[in-house]
Amino acid sequence: MIGYLTPNYPLIAAFRAHPLQRTRRPARLASRIFKMAPKLSEYFSAADCLAVKGDLDRPISGLAMDSRRVMPGNVFFALPGRRSDGASFIDEAVNRGAVAIVTPRMPAATAAKVTYLQVADPRLVLAQVAQRYYNFPDRALDLVGVTGTNGKTTVTHLLKHLLSDAGQRVGLLGTINYDLGARTVPSYRTTPESLELYGMLAQIRDAGCRQAVMEVSSHGIDQHRVRGMQFNVAVFTNLTRDHLDYHKTLDAYFEVKTRCFSGATGSAPKAAVVNLDDPYGCELAALVPSPVRLVTFGEAPDAQVRAENIRLNFKNTRFRLVWAGGALEVESPLIGRYNVSNLLAAFAAAWVLGRDPMVIAPRLKSFAGVPGRMERIEQGQPYNVLVDYAHTDDALRNTLGMLRAITPGRLLVVFGCGGNRDRSKRPLMAAAVQEFADYTWATADNPRAEALTQIFADMKAGVRDPDKITFVDDRRRALSLALDAARAGDCLLVAGKGHETYQEFADTVIPFDDRQVVRELIAIKSIKPA
Repeated sequence: MIGYLTPNYPLIAAFRAHPLQRTRRPARLASRIFKMAPKLSEYFSAADCLAVKGDLDRPISGLAMDSRRVMPGNVFFALPGRRSDGASFIDEAVNRGAVAIVTPRMPAATAAKVTYLQVADPRLVLAQVAQRYYNFPDRALDLVGVTGTNGKTTVTHLLKHLLSDAGQRVGLLGTINYDLGARTVPSYRTTPESLELYGMLAQIRDAGCRQAVMEVSSHGIDQHRVRGMQFNVAVFTNLTRDHLDYHKTLDAYFEVKTRCFSGATGSAPKAAVVNLDDPYGCELAALVPSPVRLVTFGEAPDAQVRAENIRLNFKNTRFRLVWAGGALEVESPLIGRYNVSNLLAAFAAAWVLGRDPMVIAPRLKSFAGVPGRMERIEQGQPYNVLVDYAHTDDALRNTLGMLRAITPGRLLVVFGCGGNRDRSKRPLMAAAVQEFADYTWATADNPRAEALTQIFADMKAGVRDPDKITFVDDRRRALSLALDAARAGDCLLVAGKGHETYQEFADTVIPFDDRQVVRELIAIKSIKPA
């Protein structure tokens, strides 16, 4: 959490100083600060807990869910996890100065002067307490949550572009970075834990922002990270096969997504923006409760915001944008039919928030794009190189189908499949690539702790033409081979990692940015021998 949340250092110092036992002037100041500290009872009551051991009328200095980040006076939430159990770190948290512990199981041995609160679901309670602790920052903002398998990052960045103006900065929380209004920090997770979410939304609020957009992942919904959050607008982009290692079935995956729209997360949005071109979007539109304003988008003739007469090429996308009460010809530097859907989603959300369509529609042309999302690499080479985050079979099929239609030469692809993730999608990804590509180099993505031989074996199950694919262990080597093969008029797609600047292995993370590596290799290959 260091760098994302700002602790109350004066209050923490007051807890360190034992202010009630000292009389020197600094201690008297610490004592006054200490007396102003919030109390545990302001966030918990005995009725909220299965059991309480200790004093609820205890001052606290903040909240923590990582024992390594606990500071004097903190409440430590011992969250259960898939890899480790927070209960194993209670002693460490107490040794670091925690004054209260929230846990699903009361420890057999407890420390004096520490309050223990046993609750049924610590993650749920963490979300409720964090929201109260940061004084409901979501309610002070026009907050837009974007969920769906693909398009979340592009839609949130587009929407931020449409809503921002010279006098108003818009906060953003997503896969690439967290724009907190006064500062921007790198992202480490699409949808962080609720403590970090509410803490960052509070920073966005306190920086003077009045609007914020955020990506909402299925894991974030299912694990109560957005519990109780008040969205002014919830946007649904699409649903395709992904994260089935976690959700098990597409129906279960869809059910989690619907919670953002039904109020099952604790608070229904004021408006829902739903993609009618997606089968699950049609199903979701029928499930949106009547108090929620429903706005649909897509190419479907009954969509309230729709695209007509779409023209695609390698430089831009043009179409007629139609909404209730108006229509306008628009142009965007984003390429691909799936980006038409992203453009419609962002426009519809901005429109729902009250922005003038005649003002925001022309602004679609000035959107420069999202790092690592169909990002063009221009180094003077006679062929096209695009870097994209596509890492599902559906995303690859959409991307490659679009590129196939506008590429005069050959379509070349470098891609891989992540380790320790859903193995069932690997042959589907390989099959999707082979369906469109003239030649492919399959290589390492983020192998993590899984053997690359196993990942390749899973991918090979989807290969239909072995003569059109080469498996290369080293990603840099695969990129070099693909660039050597590219000729004028060809298009090389480097898929899977997009904006990422690293590569994950079992015991290490190394710097690796597809965009930077491609630029370096093109520069090296362009050097003519003397």
